[in-house]
Amino acid sequence: MNFLRNLVASIFGTFIALGLIFVLFFVAAAALGQTEKVSVAENSVLEIKLETLVKDYAPKSNDPFDEIFGFGDDKIGLNSIINAIENAKYDDNIKGISITTLGVNAGIAQTQEIRNKLVEFKEAGKFIKAYADIYDQKSYYFSSVADSIFLNPVGAIDFKGLSSEILFFKDLEDKSGITMEVIRHGKYKSAVEPFLYNEMSKDNRAQITAFLTSIWEEIVEDIAISRNLSTIELNTIADNLLARNATLAIENKIIDEAIYSDEYENKLKLELGISLDNKLPKISIADYILSGKGRIKSTASNKIAVIYAQGEIIYGKGDEDFIGQDLLIKALKKARKDKNVKAIVLRVNSPGGSALASELIWRELELTKKELPIVVSMGNVAASGGYYLACNANKIFAEPTTITGSIGVFGVIPNFSKLSKNIGINAEQVSTNKGANYSVFEPMTDEFRLVTTEGVEAVYTTFLQRVADGRNMTIEAVDKVAQGRVWSGTDALNNGLIDALGNLDDAVLYAAELAEVTDYKVRNYPNYKVELEDRFRSFPFMKSKEKVLIEELGEGNFKIYQTIKQFSKLKGIQARLPYIIDVQ
Repeated sequence: MNFLRNLVASIFGTFIALGLIFVLFFVAAAALGQTEKVSVAENSVLEIKLETLVKDYAPKSNDPFDEIFGFGDDKIGLNSIINAIENAKYDDNIKGISITTLGVNAGIAQTQEIRNKLVEFKEAGKFIKAYADIYDQKSYYFSSVADSIFLNPVGAIDFKGLSSEILFFKDLEDKSGITMEVIRHGKYKSAVEPFLYNEMSKDNRAQITAFLTSIWEEIVEDIAISRNLSTIELNTIADNLLARNATLAIENKIIDEAIYSDEYENKLKLELGISLDNKLPKISIADYILSGKGRIKSTASNKIAVIYAQGEIIYGKGDEDFIGQDLLIKALKKARKDKNVKAIVLRVNSPGGSALASELIWRELELTKKELPIVVSMGNVAASGGYYLACNANKIFAEPTTITGSIGVFGVIPNFSKLSKNIGINAEQVSTNKGANYSVFEPMTDEFRLVTTEGVEAVYTTFLQRVADGRNMTIEAVDKVAQGRVWSGTDALNNGLIDALGNLDDAVLYAAELAEVTDYKVRNYPNYKVELEDRFRSFPFMKSKEKVLIEELGEGNFKIYQTIKQFSKLKGIQARLPYIIDVQ
């Protein structure tokens, strides 16, 4: 009897505790909802730091639980940044911009797009100044748009050109007995080279050299215009590290002056015409966006739908970080059912992934194109499966620094037969039929390799056909620029893989032109919704797994972990970029 009484009491106690917890949750949520709106003071400076992760599309969650428990990762949307700078051009309260960043957490194409928007801001007659204790190469490129660039007197600038490093594992495979069986089409599909060789192939070295050179030339050209230097002078500076300290950087016109941060703040005050004793009125780009300046307001009824395809392509639902056919197909259907949507811009920022999911999305795009014009805007990367999604658009725009192409496919299958033999494991199989089977504990049979190769070849042939039809090219012409080769946006324009160099705004303007509308607003898709049970998966730590790992491993090691994890999850034939590209 006592047992039952205690059990009932425990159950009621648990329910009461849970009830109190949820009451506290909603009280906190209500308090957050009543937070005072951010306002912009008169005579302010807009401060830009791009140290928070920049994503093409990062809609702020309306769910108060995200704020309470920190479920959402820190990020800022490229579209919001661009809109904010556009609004700042005409905002009487914003007199200028201050760039103070130690590192730009954005891809090179995103960085160039924001930088180009800042050029427009300067042309409106407002000032831009930049300061840092240290400039890495990307942050200097971004900051070089400023009228004046300042550096801490004991600071440094890393300006040395672009480089790439690839690790090879063939010797490790031989020693460990763990090998990766590779089946590919495309001599440039070099994701698998580290498992096959001990050094870089000539073809791979040629393609990496080509796209790094193309991107570097674009960076140098932009800096040359802003700093009134020649590209020859800038390459000499890079070759000889003539910006490695403040003295050399001033001598070679890379910066304007070496000062401390308090002196820099005084320069901003003088620019605003206020006393040095007064507090500098400034607002961060994040707060400026929160004030409502991250959107371009419009009363138009016509819409241009911008659908964001960002992340690796997986077979399944997808979310803010991964492109799944379910979420993207749903967004396409929703856009074309809206009578006010007159055209679609597909913003692609993806290294590719699942060939099957890419084909399913391609099919939905093909159906959508029969009803609405589709224009593609490429971000940092639109390669392999990412290019698969883009190839049948009415027109394709890319940044000069976009990485694209990589039209090829591969399959990678682990094999432990050597390892199992070395440590005394023998695997025996029993089958009801004669079809080609595969065991990781046995060497791959010729029959299984043949069947798998046929699958890879079939996907590659389909890929070529999709590109040929979408780009109005012959199969032979596509094959010449395919073979898994990676191209910069500039080179892709020259070989017919894209139609024009331009940013997302250019793509939206062209989509409106195709739809024959002049008065319109932009509607962003898809809607990212996370179920409550998914939000509490990390309970009771109240943090996303990514945040915990970043804290424990550090940002650099976390990226290595992500790469290993992504490759360990590859299933089926892949149409994806052959490696992770992070231009620094």
